[in-house]
Amino acid sequence: MNPQELADKYIITGDYHTHTVYSRTGPHLHGKGRIIENAAAAVSKGLRELAITDHGPSDVYGLSLKDIPKMRRDIAEAAEKYPELRIYLGVEADITDSANGLDVRPEEFELFDFVNAGYHYVPNSHMIANWLSFHIPFPKAWKERLRRQNTDRIVKALKSNRIRILTHPGDKAFIDEHAVAKACEETGTLVEINAKHRHPDIRDLKIYADYDVSFIISSDAHSPDKVGNYVLSLALALSAGISPDRIVNIEELRSI
Repeated sequence: MNPQELADKYIITGDYHTHTVYSRTGPHLHGKGRIIENAAAAVSKGLRELAITDHGPSDVYGLSLKDIPKMRRDIAEAAEKYPELRIYLGVEADITDSANGLDVRPEEFELFDFVNAGYHYVPNSHMIANWLSFHIPFPKAWKERLRRQNTDRIVKALKSNRIRILTHPGDKAFIDEHAVAKACEETGTLVEINAKHRHPDIRDLKIYADYDVSFIISSDAHSPDKVGNYVLSLALALSAGISPDRIVNIEELRSI
């Protein structure tokens, strides 16, 4: 099917990975829209649910935990204006070398409705190494060692926490997709098909599809106009042999 045919046959019911102006460093914005603007965009595209999931606190563009009360107030304001939309406060935590494998500590989980997690280029040694590995032709053995370390960190994070969505696996770090898929299967973590990043790509998705995992399409919107993007991600999933009924936020339109 072409994109228009997919849009005519399937809808996305919720977008659970979007960023706002709370993803920032000092005066520099990473996310471009306010919460109420993301909500307006979601309603305009017919979504029933939306999550605000700004970056974890260790990220260069991470949220400040001190802003959580204000974010809750912004969500309440948006929910009052758009009662047809259910809005969650989540976070996209960074996978790190901390005790629980994330930059959100176990006692901080209660601040959020749910926690997503993924790799990002944060200023620590292994993520600097990952950035370099995508840009410099390092020896194969060195990359393989980094790949094992990246995979071990993801598996640890998944098994040490209740993570809802593993965001863009493979995009910022080489990983063993089979081991990660198995960990997602064992923990019930959703595998994200990301509308913004190149990974997971069709090769990755074919591997994940061989495991008993469910998928979710996310816009990873950093501006309101990108909220709810799904058609190209759905096309990618179908090309990888993934049935729409395995994608938890995709719904087929029924003819009357």
